[in-house]
Amino acid sequence: MTLNSETITIRGRKIAARTGGDPAKPAILLLHGFPSSSRMFRHVMNELSSVSYAIAPDLPGFGASDVLDKPTFAGFADTMEDLLDQLGIESFYLYLHDYGAAVGLHLATRVPERIRGLIIQNANAHRSGMDAQWADTERFWREPNPERERAATAHLTFEGTRDQYIGGIPGDIAEQMEEACWQEDWQIMSRPGRIEYQRALVFDYGQHVARFDEIARYLEERQPPALMIWGRHDIFFALDETLSWMKALPRMEAHILDGAHFLLETHGDQAAMLMKEFIRQTEDSRP
Repeated sequence: MTLNSETITIRGRKIAARTGGDPAKPAILLLHGFPSSSRMFRHVMNELSSVSYAIAPDLPGFGASDVLDKPTFAGFADTMEDLLDQLGIESFYLYLHDYGAAVGLHLATRVPERIRGLIIQNANAHRSGMDAQWADTERFWREPNPERERAATAHLTFEGTRDQYIGGIPGDIAEQMEEACWQEDWQIMSRPGRIEYQRALVFDYGQHVARFDEIARYLEERQPPALMIWGRHDIFFALDETLSWMKALPRMEAHILDGAHFLLETHGDQAAMLMKEFIRQTEDSRP
């Protein structure tokens, strides 16, 4: 299957994306998290392209995409909506991961009729996923000041970027991670103005958390077809988050795998097979 690297101009900014598959097939929008890029989906794009039109963009300011003047997840969602419109996509599956969940769930609540289904991979949409380690960040959201910002953004270093992949996880899983991942991420984050850009996103994530009730209403009312593939050794989102998703979407197929936050780095083949079957079954069940 041929994969393409594209650069699409949206509102005067260049947005990089990897695409693959037949545009006549159901589309899937693959949204990466911090601090990654569309590279996150390199192990699954070929397989997904056999059953879908797979679209994996670099979010603004990540990978090869230009930054926004004011980085917010709502603004990222605006950009993704424009991207889909330029590609002629009317309806689509959403892959939600980390920061990509904050973006994708903006889209889902704005245009619920366009969502064919959700694939949930270590994506936070409930308070249950936020344990005590979030305390500094929540204090920063409530009463921002320089001291609290420093505490909430202490991970915005080379070491913190590396630890997104290998920090605190079982050694045999950490050994499977490619060092090039965090090296490339840090290269992008080290550009002038990018740490400030990332600090702004840490603060704006509080707006995502503030939308949890709205997201819950969307899930309750719409009950979109859903698949969960979750790395159980996630050090950022508590495992209780998985139960909240299953309660919100009681017909959801759920798989808790022996992986970490960046599950696709170690379980790409398994995840791709599960996603392909989910898309096939969901499409077969449509009226």
